[in-house]
Amino acid sequence: MSIALSEAARDALADWLESTRALKGRSKNTIAAYGNDVADFIAFLTAHHAEPQGLAPLARVSVLDMRAYLAHLRGGGLGSRSMARKLSAVKSFYRWLAEREGFEPTAVLAARAPKFQKKLPRPLSEDAARAMIESVEMQARDGWIGARDAAVITLLYGCGLRISEALGLTGRDLPLGDTLRIIGKGNKERLVPVLPVARSAMDTYLRLCPYPTEPDMAVFRGARGGALNPRLIQKVTERARMQLGLPATATPHAMRHSFATHLLAAGGDLRAIQELLGHSSLSTTQAYTAVDEVQLMKVYEASHPQAR
Repeated sequence: MSIALSEAARDALADWLESTRALKGRSKNTIAAYGNDVADFIAFLTAHHAEPQGLAPLARVSVLDMRAYLAHLRGGGLGSRSMARKLSAVKSFYRWLAEREGFEPTAVLAARAPKFQKKLPRPLSEDAARAMIESVEMQARDGWIGARDAAVITLLYGCGLRISEALGLTGRDLPLGDTLRIIGKGNKERLVPVLPVARSAMDTYLRLCPYPTEPDMAVFRGARGGALNPRLIQKVTERARMQLGLPATATPHAMRHSFATHLLAAGGDLRAIQELLGHSSLSTTQAYTAVDEVQLMKVYEASHPQAR
């Protein structure tokens, strides 16, 4: 919506976003998404009531208003997952605003998002993961670019990095040692082991890269020397999976899923894998692994105190 927010609503939104960024360490993209979601909600209320929504009107939001809002989102063709995300942002804003302004936010917090089935990640087989790395390297016209792409994918699979974490490496992280210190989501720090194959892939890329390594510059460079755009890695992965006949789920992030799954299948401890991935919740780690139930129970029985 293009309806302008009232000054009071705009200031409150800005204060909440700054508080969320400072206290919870959310990324710039996440903060921007939160801001857009809440601004759209306030704009909807402005249109719905045909009057500006200052702090007093925002505190009077009713159950009927929330029903109208959800119907508005559904009528706009928004899917259940996106609706749930928007409602989550609105609820978070209202918890903060209610505490600051001293009103009861039950009408907002009681609103129920539509149910949706979470899509479980689909890891690649070990052979497919290796083939993906080889295919990515071979499809580049310039040797250094092929080495670059292979090094990125190897870090995703060999170290369980997110693509943003791999592309966020700078010259200060070099040379790679036995472990790598990663600052992940929420500014959480973790140490991940670096396999010899990952160091070798990185060494090959650095040797061929025509651009010098600089302490504050991204390790992985684009063709013109700037920081590598993650979309380029997504594109080369897409081409590789099509060449290999792999499903559309064979994305760069699937390499991280594969890292977790293959470790667990080999008898890795679920808690240790959680630490390596940088997950806050063990349930998130479980969703990243796709081993059969028998294997999962073996790991459980071997690691859970009450199962021994």
